[in-house]
Amino acid sequence: MSALVTFASGSLVGFALGLLGGGGSILAVPLLVYVVGVKDAHVAIGTSALAVSANAFANLVAHARAGTVKWPCAAVFALAGVLGAALGAFLGQRVNGQHLLFLFGLMMLMVAGAMFGGRAAAGDPDVRINPAIAVRLAGTGSVVGFLSGFFGIGGGFLIVPAIMLGSGMATLNAV
Repeated sequence: MSALVTFASGSLVGFALGLLGGGGSILAVPLLVYVVGVKDAHVAIGTSALAVSANAFANLVAHARAGTVKWPCAAVFALAGVLGAALGAFLGQRVNGQHLLFLFGLMMLMVAGAMFGGRAAAGDPDVRINPAIAVRLAGTGSVVGFLSGFFGIGGGFLIVPAIMLGSGMATLNAV
């Protein structure tokens, strides 16, 4: 398709990432395949990974400039996530593709249900890391990393709720 459609699709993915802190791969792959016209799903997934990473980095820069990034919390979560992703990728390669898609759909429904269920509190924008929060962030980070590696997705739609759960921080800081 045209460069304009490709640009508009990428802009939509970037906007969603900036606004919600996740959902890039979930939006990018279908847009690349069904709107832009990429024929090979593996090419769409690889292209999505690069595009989503670039968009996520740009959004990180904007949030860092605004002072909304909680760096110590992010470091603990990310380190645990990388370790979980390695294990998830190893195991995910050994699962039938149709079973993987079914499990992915179930996971998306569970995340949606949890998000619609609401939160008891608004979250703490001034949260600071302490040993208890570090343990919770490491646990949620490793689970999200595992799921990201297992399903071959970026995991942004899991990261925001997991950071909020693990630290109690406000949505703006988790994004």
